Amino acid sequence: MNKSKRTRGVLPGFGLTMGYTVIYLSLLVLIPLSVLFLKTSSMTWDQFVDTVMNRRVIASFQVSFLTSFFAACLNAVFGVLVAWVLARYQFPGKRVIDGIVDLPFALPTAVAGIALATIYAETGWIGQWFAVLGIKIAYTPLGILVALTFIGLPFVVRTVQPVLQDLDRQVEEAAATLGATRWQTFTRVILPHLLPAVVTGFALAFARALGEYGSVVFISGNMPLKTEIVPLLIMTKLEQFDYTGATAIASVMLVASFVMLLVINYLQWKTNKLNAARSEG
Repeated sequence: MNKSKRTRGVLPGFGLTMGYTVIYLSLLVLIPLSVLFLKTSSMTWDQFVDTVMNRRVIASFQVSFLTSFFAACLNAVFGVLVAWVLARYQFPGKRVIDGIVDLPFALPTAVAGIALATIYAETGWIGQWFAVLGIKIAYTPLGILVALTFIGLPFVVRTVQPVLQDLDRQVEEAAATLGATRWQTFTRVILPHLLPAVVTGFALAFARALGEYGSVVFISGNMPLKTEIVPLLIMTKLEQFDYTGATAIASVMLVASFVMLLVINYLQWKTNKLNAARSEG
Protein backbone atom coordinates (compact mmCIF):
# COMPACT_ATOMS: atom_id res chain seq x y z
CA MET A 1 0.00 0.00 0.00
CA ASN A 2 1.40 3.32 -1.04
CA LYS A 3 1.36 5.56 1.99
CA SER A 4 2.60 8.66 0.15
CA LYS A 5 0.03 11.37 0.04
CA ARG A 6 -0.14 14.38 -2.19
CA THR A 7 0.27 17.46 -0.06
CA ARG A 8 -2.21 20.23 -0.72
CA GLY A 9 -0.73 23.67 -1.04
CA VAL A 10 -2.27 26.80 0.33
CA LEU A 11 -2.30 28.40 -3.12
CA PRO A 12 -4.24 27.01 -6.12
CA GLY A 13 -2.56 24.22 -8.07
CA PHE A 14 -1.22 24.00 -11.59
CA GLY A 15 -4.53 23.27 -13.30
CA LEU A 16 -6.39 26.30 -11.99
CA THR A 17 -3.52 28.78 -12.38
CA MET A 18 -2.70 27.49 -15.86
CA GLY A 19 -6.32 27.88 -16.88
CA TYR A 20 -6.42 31.48 -15.70
CA THR A 21 -3.11 32.14 -17.45
CA VAL A 22 -4.35 30.82 -20.79
CA ILE A 23 -7.63 32.76 -20.54
CA TYR A 24 -5.85 35.95 -19.51
CA LEU A 25 -3.29 35.75 -22.32
CA SER A 26 -5.95 34.80 -24.85
CA LEU A 27 -8.18 37.77 -24.04
CA LEU A 28 -5.36 40.33 -23.93
CA VAL A 29 -2.82 39.00 -26.45
CA LEU A 30 -3.74 36.02 -28.60
CA ILE A 31 -7.26 36.96 -29.70
CA PRO A 32 -6.47 40.64 -30.55
CA LEU A 33 -3.41 39.59 -32.56
CA SER A 34 -5.37 36.85 -34.30
CA VAL A 35 -8.05 39.37 -35.30
CA LEU A 36 -5.29 41.59 -36.68
CA PHE A 37 -4.09 38.85 -39.03
CA LEU A 38 -7.67 37.83 -39.80
CA LYS A 39 -8.50 41.38 -40.93
CA THR A 40 -5.36 41.49 -43.03
CA SER A 41 -6.27 38.18 -44.72
CA SER A 42 -9.30 39.87 -46.29
CA MET A 43 -6.87 41.55 -48.71
CA THR A 44 -5.55 39.81 -51.78
CA TRP A 45 -1.84 39.13 -51.98
CA ASP A 46 -1.37 41.83 -54.61
CA GLN A 47 -3.20 44.37 -52.45
CA PHE A 48 -1.10 43.41 -49.45
CA VAL A 49 2.16 43.77 -51.37
CA ASP A 50 1.10 47.10 -52.88
CA THR A 51 0.25 48.38 -49.39
CA VAL A 52 3.37 47.32 -47.51
CA MET A 53 5.78 47.98 -50.39
CA ASN A 54 4.57 51.52 -50.89
CA ARG A 55 7.44 54.03 -50.90
CA ARG A 56 5.98 55.93 -47.96
CA VAL A 57 5.49 52.74 -45.94
CA ILE A 58 9.02 51.50 -46.63
CA ALA A 59 10.44 54.86 -45.55
CA SER A 60 8.47 54.76 -42.31
CA PHE A 61 9.74 51.24 -41.59
CA GLN A 62 13.30 52.41 -42.10
CA VAL A 63 12.83 55.38 -39.79
CA SER A 64 11.19 53.32 -37.04
CA PHE A 65 13.56 50.36 -37.05
CA LEU A 66 16.80 52.29 -37.51
CA THR A 67 16.08 54.93 -34.88
CA SER A 68 14.78 52.28 -32.45
CA PHE A 69 17.90 50.15 -32.97
CA PHE A 70 20.35 53.00 -32.47
CA ALA A 71 18.41 54.30 -29.47
CA ALA A 72 18.54 50.84 -27.89
CA CYS A 73 22.29 50.68 -28.57
CA LEU A 74 22.82 54.05 -26.89
CA ASN A 75 20.75 52.94 -23.92
CA ALA A 76 22.71 49.69 -23.68
CA VAL A 77 25.93 51.68 -23.29
CA PHE A 78 24.84 54.59 -21.14
CA GLY A 79 22.29 52.52 -19.22
CA VAL A 80 25.11 50.29 -17.99
CA LEU A 81 27.07 53.41 -17.01
CA VAL A 82 24.14 54.84 -15.03
CA ALA A 83 23.44 51.47 -13.39
CA TRP A 84 27.12 51.18 -12.46
CA VAL A 85 27.13 54.58 -10.75
CA LEU A 86 23.92 53.84 -8.85
CA ALA A 87 25.03 50.35 -7.78
CA ARG A 88 28.66 50.97 -6.88
CA TYR A 89 28.93 54.48 -5.43
CA GLN A 90 27.45 56.44 -2.55
CA PHE A 91 27.04 60.19 -3.09
CA PRO A 92 24.68 63.01 -2.07
CA GLY A 93 21.48 63.02 -4.10
CA LYS A 94 21.77 59.37 -5.12
CA ARG A 95 18.14 58.62 -4.29
CA VAL A 96 17.02 61.63 -6.32
CA ILE A 97 18.94 60.44 -9.38
CA ASP A 98 17.67 56.91 -8.81
CA GLY A 99 14.12 58.25 -8.87
CA ILE A 100 14.74 60.39 -11.97
CA VAL A 101 15.68 57.24 -13.89
CA ASP A 102 12.09 56.01 -13.50
CA LEU A 103 10.60 59.32 -14.65
CA PRO A 104 10.03 58.17 -18.26
CA PHE A 105 7.88 55.34 -16.86
CA ALA A 106 5.50 57.72 -15.07
CA LEU A 107 5.63 60.73 -17.38
CA PRO A 108 2.87 60.82 -20.05
CA THR A 109 4.46 60.37 -23.45
CA ALA A 110 2.75 63.47 -24.84
CA VAL A 111 4.25 65.59 -22.06
CA ALA A 112 7.68 64.13 -22.78
CA GLY A 113 7.28 64.84 -26.50
CA ILE A 114 6.28 68.46 -25.95
CA ALA A 115 9.13 69.01 -23.50
CA LEU A 116 11.72 67.47 -25.81
CA ALA A 117 10.45 69.37 -28.85
CA THR A 118 10.61 72.64 -26.91
CA ILE A 119 14.08 72.07 -25.51
CA TYR A 120 15.67 70.71 -28.69
CA ALA A 121 14.07 73.15 -31.16
CA GLU A 122 16.39 75.62 -32.85
CA THR A 123 15.31 78.27 -30.34
CA GLY A 124 15.25 75.90 -27.36
CA TRP A 125 17.60 75.83 -24.40
CA ILE A 126 19.69 72.99 -25.86
CA GLY A 127 18.77 73.14 -29.52
CA GLN A 128 20.07 76.69 -29.96
CA TRP A 129 23.63 75.61 -29.14
CA PHE A 130 23.50 72.82 -31.70
CA ALA A 131 21.94 75.19 -34.25
CA VAL A 132 25.08 77.35 -34.04
CA LEU A 133 27.05 74.30 -35.17
CA GLY A 134 24.60 73.66 -37.99
CA ILE A 135 23.01 70.65 -36.27
CA LYS A 136 19.24 70.50 -36.24
CA ILE A 137 17.70 68.10 -33.73
CA ALA A 138 13.96 68.73 -33.53
CA TYR A 139 11.91 67.69 -36.57
CA THR A 140 14.66 65.40 -37.85
CA PRO A 141 15.48 61.69 -37.37
CA LEU A 142 17.98 62.84 -34.74
CA GLY A 143 15.08 64.22 -32.70
CA ILE A 144 13.33 60.85 -32.95
CA LEU A 145 16.51 59.21 -31.68
CA VAL A 146 16.57 61.57 -28.70
CA ALA A 147 12.94 60.80 -27.81
CA LEU A 148 13.40 57.03 -28.12
CA THR A 149 16.56 57.14 -26.03
CA PHE A 150 14.69 59.08 -23.37
CA ILE A 151 11.87 56.56 -23.04
CA GLY A 152 14.11 53.48 -23.26
CA LEU A 153 16.82 54.28 -20.71
CA PRO A 154 14.98 52.94 -17.61
CA PHE A 155 14.60 49.49 -19.18
CA VAL A 156 18.36 48.98 -19.35
CA VAL A 157 19.15 50.59 -16.00
CA ARG A 158 16.54 48.63 -14.06
CA THR A 159 17.62 45.37 -15.72
CA VAL A 160 21.35 45.77 -15.14
CA GLN A 161 21.32 47.45 -11.72
CA PRO A 162 20.18 44.39 -9.66
CA VAL A 163 22.81 42.21 -11.34
CA LEU A 164 25.54 44.68 -10.41
CA GLN A 165 24.29 44.85 -6.83
CA ASP A 166 24.32 41.06 -6.48
CA LEU A 167 27.74 40.64 -8.11
CA ASP A 168 30.32 39.51 -5.55
CA ARG A 169 33.12 42.08 -5.35
CA GLN A 170 35.52 39.46 -4.03
CA VAL A 171 35.74 38.11 -7.56
CA GLU A 172 36.95 41.51 -8.77
CA GLU A 173 39.43 41.70 -5.90
CA ALA A 174 40.72 38.25 -6.79
CA ALA A 175 41.23 39.30 -10.39
CA ALA A 176 43.13 42.40 -9.26
CA THR A 177 45.25 40.28 -6.94
CA LEU A 178 46.18 38.02 -9.86
CA GLY A 179 47.44 41.04 -11.79
CA ALA A 180 44.48 41.89 -13.99
CA THR A 181 44.08 45.51 -15.03
CA ARG A 182 40.81 47.37 -14.49
CA TRP A 183 39.88 46.93 -18.14
CA GLN A 184 40.67 43.20 -18.02
CA THR A 185 38.64 42.84 -14.83
CA PHE A 186 35.66 44.54 -16.43
CA THR A 187 35.78 42.72 -19.78
CA ARG A 188 36.65 39.24 -18.47
CA VAL A 189 35.04 39.13 -15.04
CA ILE A 190 32.20 41.65 -14.82
CA LEU A 191 30.94 41.89 -18.42
CA PRO A 192 30.19 38.16 -18.89
CA HIS A 193 27.86 38.33 -15.87
CA LEU A 194 26.25 41.56 -17.10
CA LEU A 195 25.82 40.57 -20.73
CA PRO A 196 22.53 38.63 -20.36
CA ALA A 197 20.99 41.53 -18.44
CA VAL A 198 22.30 44.03 -21.01
CA VAL A 199 20.83 41.99 -23.86
CA THR A 200 17.50 41.81 -22.02
CA GLY A 201 17.51 45.57 -21.40
CA PHE A 202 18.40 46.17 -25.04
CA ALA A 203 15.50 44.00 -26.19
CA LEU A 204 13.03 45.75 -23.89
CA ALA A 205 14.23 49.22 -24.94
CA PHE A 206 14.12 48.24 -28.61
CA ALA A 207 10.61 46.80 -28.37
CA ARG A 208 9.40 49.85 -26.43
CA ALA A 209 10.89 52.21 -29.01
CA LEU A 210 9.25 50.43 -31.94
CA GLY A 211 5.79 51.04 -30.55
CA GLU A 212 6.39 54.56 -29.22
CA TYR A 213 3.99 57.19 -30.53
CA GLY A 214 3.23 60.03 -28.11
CA SER A 215 6.72 61.37 -27.45
CA VAL A 216 7.82 61.05 -31.08
CA VAL A 217 5.02 62.81 -32.97
CA PHE A 218 5.83 66.16 -31.35
CA ILE A 219 9.57 66.16 -32.02
CA SER A 220 9.68 64.33 -35.35
CA GLY A 221 7.75 66.80 -37.51
CA ASN A 222 5.87 63.84 -39.07
CA MET A 223 7.17 64.50 -42.59
CA PRO A 224 6.39 61.62 -45.01
CA LEU A 225 9.49 59.89 -46.41
CA LYS A 226 11.67 61.68 -43.82
CA THR A 227 10.49 61.58 -40.21
CA GLU A 228 7.22 59.65 -40.33
CA ILE A 229 7.17 56.62 -38.02
CA VAL A 230 5.11 53.46 -38.52
CA PRO A 231 2.67 54.02 -35.59
CA LEU A 232 1.82 57.45 -37.01
CA LEU A 233 1.29 56.00 -40.48
CA ILE A 234 -1.06 53.38 -39.01
CA MET A 235 -3.01 56.15 -37.27
CA THR A 236 -3.21 58.03 -40.56
CA LYS A 237 -4.63 54.96 -42.28
CA LEU A 238 -7.22 54.56 -39.55
CA GLU A 239 -8.25 58.22 -39.83
CA GLN A 240 -8.75 57.62 -43.55
CA PHE A 241 -10.92 54.56 -42.72
CA ASP A 242 -8.41 52.32 -44.47
CA TYR A 243 -8.63 49.61 -41.83
CA THR A 244 -7.21 46.80 -43.96
CA GLY A 245 -4.24 48.95 -44.94
CA ALA A 246 -3.61 49.78 -41.29
CA THR A 247 -3.80 46.13 -40.22
CA ALA A 248 -1.51 45.10 -43.09
CA ILE A 249 1.20 47.53 -41.97
CA ALA A 250 0.66 46.57 -38.33
CA SER A 251 0.97 42.86 -39.12
CA VAL A 252 4.30 43.39 -40.88
CA MET A 253 5.50 45.44 -37.93
CA LEU A 254 4.38 42.69 -35.55
CA VAL A 255 6.09 39.89 -37.45
CA ALA A 256 9.33 41.86 -37.86
CA SER A 257 9.37 42.77 -34.17
CA PHE A 258 8.66 39.18 -33.16
CA VAL A 259 11.47 37.84 -35.33
CA MET A 260 13.95 40.37 -33.96
CA LEU A 261 12.95 39.55 -30.38
CA LEU A 262 13.43 35.85 -31.13
CA VAL A 263 16.93 36.57 -32.39
CA ILE A 264 17.74 38.65 -29.32
CA ASN A 265 16.37 35.97 -26.99
CA TYR A 266 18.44 33.35 -28.83
CA LEU A 267 21.57 35.45 -28.34
CA GLN A 268 20.70 35.82 -24.66
CA TRP A 269 20.27 32.04 -24.35
CA LYS A 270 23.63 31.45 -26.02
CA THR A 271 25.27 33.97 -23.69
CA ASN A 272 23.82 32.28 -20.60
CA LYS A 273 24.96 28.91 -21.90
CA LEU A 274 28.51 30.16 -22.50
CA ASN A 275 28.60 31.73 -19.03
CA ALA A 276 27.41 28.50 -17.46
CA ALA A 277 30.07 26.52 -19.35
CA ARG A 278 32.72 29.03 -18.31
CA SER A 279 31.65 28.76 -14.66
CA GLU A 280 31.79 24.97 -14.73
CA GLY A 281 35.19 25.07 -16.39
